[in-house]
Amino acid sequence: MEIDAPAALNAPEVPDKDDSLTRLRLDIAYDGTGFNGWGAQPDLRTVQGSIEEAFAIVFRKFAPFPVLTVAGRTDAGVHATGQVAHVDLTLEQLKSLDRPRRGGMSGKKYDGPASLGRRINGIAGLDSDIYVSRSQIAADGFDARFSALWRRYEYRIADTAAPRNPLERHRTLWYPALLDVDLMNETAASLTGLHDWAAYCKPRDGATTVRTLQEFTWIRQDDGILVARVQADAFCHSMVRSLVGACVAAGQKNLPVPRLAAIRDAKIRGSEFKVMPAKGLILTEVGYPDDEELAARAELTRRRRGPLVDHSPVNQLM
Repeated sequence: MEIDAPAALNAPEVPDKDDSLTRLRLDIAYDGTGFNGWGAQPDLRTVQGSIEEAFAIVFRKFAPFPVLTVAGRTDAGVHATGQVAHVDLTLEQLKSLDRPRRGGMSGKKYDGPASLGRRINGIAGLDSDIYVSRSQIAADGFDARFSALWRRYEYRIADTAAPRNPLERHRTLWYPALLDVDLMNETAASLTGLHDWAAYCKPRDGATTVRTLQEFTWIRQDDGILVARVQADAFCHSMVRSLVGACVAAGQKNLPVPRLAAIRDAKIRGSEFKVMPAKGLILTEVGYPDDEELAARAELTRRRRGPLVDHSPVNQLM
């Protein structure tokens, strides 16, 4: 998906974590330009595939090799500075991390789980478009996908009032018109809340399109770049880029602000606005509850969310 998570909110039941395994949390950043999205695919370069190839090198003597579970799957071209994933290691794999590879530790205590991120970065190389900023033993009950409370994205646009900096071209959309940030903010505010987002998603069979859009704002930075900040409990396929496209249509005065909420409430995906390209989209942060609430959150998220029922002209669930 464009961004994250097909809906973790209606995923099938999964078995509890094997107590013989140790779960590590990985915090990951990447430039999505050269990847065919997050999810591993045969014969295609993906973020998950690249990291799992590094696992095969690190744990080459300790098969089967571990598999990543991610907070939010991103589409081809989407970037991340705050992606989160977890991996479950056998005792043998975990112990293998406790052996420093080369060089002395200068009196420092060696941290095997922390070394996993360093080893992945070393395999990727200094000019890599993937970087693991942290790897550590996860708190009890942690699940990168199901324990998450929210995901936050940014989208960057350089309209005709902003500079066209070639150094920023891989993470900023160049848009050939002047956009009204006040109208874009008015549109964004009209869209927040708990709704069925079928008109702003590419539906998947059996997947709910009900989400809570918790935050949606725009700013024009001092350098002229327009930046959207979008946060929800989860996102369905193409939802963020559709929301941005709706605001661009309003900001260019091609659609009146009230029309965008009306499209949402009609739950019919049309062609009145464009889905924006992936290149301007960045996953910046995933939010989790306190450690003692991680397991309960994961269990709650696994339950299938039913259709949103509107019992009156004013949505009772907003």
